[in-house]
Amino acid sequence: MNSLKNKKIAILATDGFEQSELFSPKQAMEDAGATVEVIAIENGQIKGWSENDWGKAIKVDRALGTVSADDYDGLILPGGVINPDKLRNNDNAIEFIQGFFKENKQKPVGAICHGPQSLINAGVVKGRKMTSFNSIKQDLINAEANWVDQKVVCDNGLVTSRTPEDLDAFNSKLIEEFNEGSHELSSSHLNS
Repeated sequence: MNSLKNKKIAILATDGFEQSELFSPKQAMEDAGATVEVIAIENGQIKGWSENDWGKAIKVDRALGTVSADDYDGLILPGGVINPDKLRNNDNAIEFIQGFFKENKQKPVGAICHGPQSLINAGVVKGRKMTSFNSIKQDLINAEANWVDQKVVCDNGLVTSRTPEDLDAFNSKLIEEFNEGSHELSSSHLNS
């Protein structure tokens, strides 16, 4: 299946990403024909978290500061507890994320588990229907997102899921959204 041929997708992550939430979407997008690049704070490798310990490492393709959202057709934000906390406190990461939410158009973005924490800091969740890992439900509600408890939620190209158990639904919806491309946003979805 080459439905994402000619699509270039960024996965933004750093040390402590939930291993399955990076490797599974990456493989699914590549199997659908996309080119996928891992973007991190620095070049080298980043290490995943698997259950209760450090997991596999993955090579970083490009470092923040050398890339722009304009270089990509979509973005994936894996979860994990450590990873999104580091990213949401990094100005380059927030600027990169915000680049996918421009003016009245948004490129497809997927965030799973704790991944939406970075979206809160990027200021792009207000008024959006979203889901996440239960422990950040209140964070999203406080940021004025409309939180729901579902496997996968899509709001104008913003795809969110709760846990690794939802990866099949998350990956399928991402492929669909990356195929559709950018979404026009109503004024209620624009950054204030």
